[in-house]
Amino acid sequence: MILALSVSALVALALVFDLVAPRARETWARHRARRRIISEPVLDPGQERRAEQTARELLRSCVGEEEWAMYRELGFIRVWGSDTTMRSGGAEHAYLIYPHKPIIAYAPLTGKLLGEYCVEFPDDTRPYGSSRLPDSDDVLAKWMALTGDERRLLATANLHMPGRQVDAAVVTRDLWRLSRWEQARMRDIASALDARPQ
Repeated sequence: MILALSVSALVALALVFDLVAPRARETWARHRARRRIISEPVLDPGQERRAEQTARELLRSCVGEEEWAMYRELGFIRVWGSDTTMRSGGAEHAYLIYPHKPIIAYAPLTGKLLGEYCVEFPDDTRPYGSSRLPDSDDVLAKWMALTGDERRLLATANLHMPGRQVDAAVVTRDLWRLSRWEQARMRDIASALDARPQ
């Protein structure tokens, strides 16, 4: 009799376990998922927009008025090269700095494209950092590197032929836009000087 009751109790326990075990596993899985969601940082969808706005303010405070106007209106900045690093038939050279694109070297007198210098300035801050800086921070980093130590930047950058990553036709169009922009700016300055009372 005790043996029969023991076997019946074991069978009943096995049946209860079969009923309870799936629910217990499901409850445990939900608990772990909830803990995982809570422990991950909450991402802010407006964070990138605010980061770009802050980066634009910083860029504006660092570069000159002409460079800021150029970036704001054309989407890139021109930096004049130093005379000691590179020559193209005796002509000086300059660079166009685009956000998240190579630095484009060109000869201003001829408009000839000289090369593309690939550099990267990743955002290593954690936990929210990414491998991509805001556009204006990328432009500022390249501008600071070029104006601070042009030779070192060019020595460490990957040099490629023109047109490899940035379409040469786009750069030629941008050089044309830059020349038009400079002409209009000079006219505005001249007319402002003429209108000044003497």
